[in-house]
Amino acid sequence: MTVVFGINAYVKHIASTLIITPDKSESPSEVDCILVLGCGVYEDGSPCPMLEDRLKRAVELYNSGVAPKIIMSGDHGQEFYDEVNVMKNYATNRGIPAEDVFMDHAGFSTYESVYRAKEIFCAKRIVVVTQQYHLYRALYIANCLGLEAKGVSSDYRAYAGQSYRDAREIAARCKDFLTCVLKPEPEFMGDIIPVSGNGNTTAG
Repeated sequence: MTVVFGINAYVKHIASTLIITPDKSESPSEVDCILVLGCGVYEDGSPCPMLEDRLKRAVELYNSGVAPKIIMSGDHGQEFYDEVNVMKNYATNRGIPAEDVFMDHAGFSTYESVYRAKEIFCAKRIVVVTQQYHLYRALYIANCLGLEAKGVSSDYRAYAGQSYRDAREIAARCKDFLTCVLKPEPEFMGDIIPVSGNGNTTAG
């Protein structure tokens, strides 16, 4: 247990300096994109509260000029479960041009989302958006993979089951600590789609 808590503390320590408030975010010339990490969606096509808040924060950051593009990275591994189109629709329904919103259909884990942002979407400088408990791990991964990353929290409210989520995240940080040592490729890679281009090329 000492090793587990030591790794957890180390990951949080490394990532804590990379978490910023929205007003401290860089300008578009310094950031390639906002990376929104996926979460659950309901059968009616609406995002769960945690995902809704991540999307709300991303829209705010885009509208304030933090980055010119957004990557919506989530699970679209099954025909009848699709996080990324729900995520893109949320943004475009709030006035963000469709060509500025990219969909990563194979963001099946935090590690894969960050890895693919760099290797598939050719991002070098990113702002990651998720809840703060999750930001530590995402930013640690980004740092290990050589991305220039900052993170902005999307905690607009309290979430049911957060105590369980916090406990589970300790194990996830330890797992991804090891993953970042080994640096495996994600299960799915695919064609290069530079985030500097047109997000409509990721439709599907």
